[in-house]
Order: sequence, then C-alpha cells, then structure tokens
Amino acid sequence: MPISSPSPPLTALPELPARLAGQGFAVLDAAATAALAGWPAPPLDWTPFWDGLPPDLYLRDGGRYRRRRHGSFVIEDERVEAAPRRAHWQPVEYNALHGGIERWFEPLAPALVADPRWAAMLRSLARVAGGLHAAACWYAEAHVFRIDTTDGIGRPTPEGAHRDGVDLVAVFLVARVSIKGGETRVFEIGGTHGLRFTLSQPWSLMLLDDARVIHESTPIQPLDAAAGGHRDTLVVTLRRGGFLGPDSNPTPDAR
Repeated sequence: MPISSPSPPLTALPELPARLAGQGFAVLDAAATAALAGWPAPPLDWTPFWDGLPPDLYLRDGGRYRRRRHGSFVIEDERVEAAPRRAHWQPVEYNALHGGIERWFEPLAPALVADPRWAAMLRSLARVAGGLHAAACWYAEAHVFRIDTTDGIGRPTPEGAHRDGVDLVAVFLVARVSIKGGETRVFEIGGTHGLRFTLSQPWSLMLLDDARVIHESTPIQPLDAAAGGHRDTLVVTLRRGGFLGPDSNPTPDAR
C-alpha cells in the first residue's frame, strides 16, 4: 500500500543512545528492534493477541474505534514482575480528554505475558530508559491497542499531541491493514523543530524521551469502506518513582 508521508528516519542500533540524547526520539527497524530486545527475530506469532480485543469503554468522543488491553510491571535489575491489576490513570495536564479518571481495562493475555520474549523486551526498554535517567527500578505500563475504522475513521491519539507523564515511551508498530493515514508526528517541547513520518514495517519501534518531545498520530481511514481496516500497536511506558496515579507526582523527577 503506498504511503504518502515520509518514511521514518531510522537509527542504527549502536547509534541509539546518542540519537535519544541528541533529539529526544529514535526509530528502529524490525531487525534492530529484535536485536535490542534480544529476540531471534521479530515476534510475528504475537499478532493473534491483537484479535478479539475488548472495546475501550472510556472514549469521551463517543467513538467505537479503539480496543485495548493493559498490564503493569515492575523491572528491577534483570527481574520483571507483573504488578497486581490496576487502573490506568493520567493527569489532565497530559491528557485533557481522558485525564483525571481511573480507566480499568481488561488485562493482557496470560500467554503473551508468560512468553520469555515479553520479559526480555521489558528488560531491554529498562536499559534504554536507564541511559536517560539513573533509576534502580522502573514502573512499566503496557497497552495492546487496535484502532479500527468501525466509525469510518479511527483516532490513534484522540487527545491530540501530548506527553504521557513518564520517562520513556516505546511505540511498536505491529500491523497496518487496509488503511491510509496514521502518520506519526513528533515535536520538541518549547521549540519549533518537528518531524512527520509513517511507521509501516511490522515490529519497527519508536522510542521517545517523554520529557523532551510531544507526539501524536493522525486519524486512519479504510482503503475500502466496505472491508474496513485497522492499525495495531504495542505501547509501553516506563517511569521512575512509581506508577502514575491520583496521588502521584505527575511529573517525573528532574534529570
């Protein structure tokens, strides 16, 4: 499928620390993502976990286009532990549309979490986050998303350009099926520099230093209205000091 917006500016894995330090974000292709995560190859057999996701019942724009599951994890050294089921919460400062409410999503599929490649991926992201900030422990939230065209249009980021109130954001593009749109836009905070591109390769990865950039994805539309289409992503956020919650400090500690 032709994509009209530019291809992402890819970063070679050895250059990842310098790229994150320099511009606040980086994009890896599927091979580099697998190497980062310690996978023999991209986990193409994970894609069925995106089928049959429960609907997101908290969309305040009245849409029916988002389906998701959610899980929380604590990463300390090489140990990865699943946290008890908890609500996803963001302050209104970072999510004007859905902030300030506890959103209880269905948990991640047990078979996905039990796969050794899952823990390996989380450990690799903690190492990347550790290159940005010193921390003994990382608190990760993982979201399995499907944005579809049930309503004729699907909005990956209905809240618009935003930060997440964490330290590191990782967006894995899992699949694009029969859609147009879904362009990613990344802007520096307090500056004028920004880039736009479309993630299209399955298991390519965008990494964002959340303190330095804001991001959004444009709406998607089906190539064939009768057939529909969807965009699947895995979004993982990592934060120092604890999970975001109503009683937490929404801004991570200073560098």
